[in-house]
Amino acid sequence: MKRLTTALAAALFTVGAVLATSAAAQAADCRSGYFCVWTDANFNGLKIEHSGDDHWWEGDMFEQDSSWANHGLSGPGVKDHVQVHDGRELLGRVTLCLAPGQEVGYDAGANDQGGSHTWTAGC
Repeated sequence: MKRLTTALAAALFTVGAVLATSAAAQAADCRSGYFCVWTDANFNGLKIEHSGDDHWWEGDMFEQDSSWANHGLSGPGVKDHVQVHDGRELLGRVTLCLAPGQEVGYDAGANDQGGSHTWTAGC
């Protein structure tokens, strides 16, 4: 019985290690303090990084966004959430709002909709 318990524990540890490695492999490559946007799902394709607001996404990113990561810094009174708008100049609806540390590999409702973004105190 002790051998079975030891074998089962080893198997569960191995499965856990594989799952942890898979989750880490999907993490977005985005610098600390930045909001990053990619043209393709799962943090692939062209990437732009912003440490501040951008009210006018350029042609290569305008309505081409497919994955997002908020690696902004948090603290008292810090605007640490990011709202993505479907129009330039923060016009139109908010397609996505990310809390600090949130990464979204794909969202069908927000895909290819972004035109600008702003840092806010909350969603």
